[in-house]
Amino acid sequence: MDETVRREFSEYERRQALIRAVKRRRRRQELLLKLGIVFVCIVIAVVMGCQIVRFVRGRKTEPVKADVPLPKKIVQTPPEYDVQLLSVNEYSRPGTPLEQVKGIVVHYTANPGTTAMQNRDYFEGLSLTGETYASSHFVIGIEGELVQCIPCSEIAYASNDRNVDTIAIECCIPDETGKFADATYNTLVHLTAWLVGRYDLDIDDVIRHYDVTGKSCPKYFVEFPLAWEELKEDIVRYIEQYGTTETETEPEEQE
Repeated sequence: MDETVRREFSEYERRQALIRAVKRRRRRQELLLKLGIVFVCIVIAVVMGCQIVRFVRGRKTEPVKADVPLPKKIVQTPPEYDVQLLSVNEYSRPGTPLEQVKGIVVHYTANPGTTAMQNRDYFEGLSLTGETYASSHFVIGIEGELVQCIPCSEIAYASNDRNVDTIAIECCIPDETGKFADATYNTLVHLTAWLVGRYDLDIDDVIRHYDVTGKSCPKYFVEFPLAWEELKEDIVRYIEQYGTTETETEPEEQE
């Protein structure tokens, strides 16, 4: 073999050795990269596993907190009132049982300047005149006096379709605006707060005659709906201030 052939063969061998070295280096790099990826994955899996174990153990040891509703406050005592029950008659006190109470309806008398007793006597007079059907469980006077006309265990002719499941409260007014006097307003707040607790009602169960039939009654609270919302807020505040969560014997219902 001449010298030229030997040199070419040696050069070929050198190139082949270089190529094999490069391939070996690449394989080592790829192997190291794969091992690095596997190592990172293992570390991530271990960390996540520890977090999951910690979370599960924490949930097991954390005490369960039950949502316990706060005891409902109720006003135990009504305002003082004079029991002047109507005689049982067809036009103002039919004597029909009121089997359930789902609401309280507020009215106004629409005859400025009259007293609670005068309105009570008007209801009584209907038994003789028969001119209409009308009555109310309670009437609140301009001076804040309170008269009961019908037992809360019987229906009153006051709120149309809601007669069968509501307590009716008539409120006297000093003038044509229909706005209640302060004394009337205060008695209404106290009486309504007591009735809400007595019959386990919510403040949204306190409604106007207007909400039943669309009649402008009580006039002032129909014309000024914000004043109506303020009244309901005052009732809630009264319950919060004067209500109690203690179980006490409620006053016996007047018959």
